[in-house]
Amino acid sequence: MRIAICTDAWQPQINGVVRSISTTVTHLLSRGHEVELVTPSQFRTMPMPGYGEIRLALAPRFGTRRTLSDFAPDIVHIATEGPIGWSARGWCLAHGVPFTSAFHTRFPDYAAVRTGLSAERFWPLMRRFHAPSRAVLVSTPTLGAELASRGLPHWKLWTRGIDHDLFRPGHAPLPELGAYPGPVLLYVGRVAVEKNLPLFLDAAVPGHKVVVGDGPALEAMRKRYPEVTFLGALSGEALARAYCSADVFVFPSRTDTFGLVMIEALACGLPVAALPVPGPLDIIGAKGRGPDNDLPMTIGALDEDLAQAIHKALRMDPLAAAVAGAGYSWERATDQFIAALQEAQAKPALPRPRTMAPA
Repeated sequence: MRIAICTDAWQPQINGVVRSISTTVTHLLSRGHEVELVTPSQFRTMPMPGYGEIRLALAPRFGTRRTLSDFAPDIVHIATEGPIGWSARGWCLAHGVPFTSAFHTRFPDYAAVRTGLSAERFWPLMRRFHAPSRAVLVSTPTLGAELASRGLPHWKLWTRGIDHDLFRPGHAPLPELGAYPGPVLLYVGRVAVEKNLPLFLDAAVPGHKVVVGDGPALEAMRKRYPEVTFLGALSGEALARAYCSADVFVFPSRTDTFGLVMIEALACGLPVAALPVPGPLDIIGAKGRGPDNDLPMTIGALDEDLAQAIHKALRMDPLAAAVAGAGYSWERATDQFIAALQEAQAKPALPRPRTMAPA
């Protein structure tokens, strides 16, 4: 297939969306598919208000449409609901080209946290964006069921994977963390208000807390929590070593759709402590034995009292976590991605809207 992937999230950002897209592109190319990317790197950009490290494309409509017209894709995958995503959506509708979309980020919940408005105010925009998509790709069945209840029943599962050579037990600990008395409690992810970090950092639990990641709230958090070790963003082997330096992975977010860092942590032998919300429920499971409650040992603990979840996770077997994490594969995830696009491409063509001028 000739696949165009349009995304407002791209390198040098370090987050689950970027890593999922870049890894999937690598696997698509290895299987012989032709891929064209439309990303903010092709446009003039401006920092996203309140989130400076995210750069939004300025007026990407004509550049996006020119790239798509020149490439002539069989199908377009739109990863984000930003300026590039809306531009690609408009081109697809104008030319009758099938497209899929993805629900990577709980934008209504993020917007609610940042604005103080109800998340319900933002769902009509999400429905409008995703309604004409041939399929909305989601990382978990729980998220798919939620979208169906919101008027978007045409979802398809696209899970996530790990790099098995990188994320595994046995890495040497990071020197920065070797001097701290245990237990070491680790968070990896963006340092931003929607990640609910104070719930973790205020928890009255024994041990030393470590935060890996960058974000708009990093400096404020460093000042507020001087006893916490903030390492900034890590990737590659340094990130794997950070996982292997800890005793428990703590995931306080209520708004993530999946949590790629959770399966990376598990694969490194790190039990997870989290809240009983979508994402953790789909990976750890309500009883800590996976989403289907069929694992032979517990791999994490979910509790509305995050301190209790941490206490429980500290008693769990790292080997069980590593076995569960190793079950996630990018090969399987890419199979799902390709199958969703092939099915979408095979559907009857969308009628070309009469009111839209061609690009």
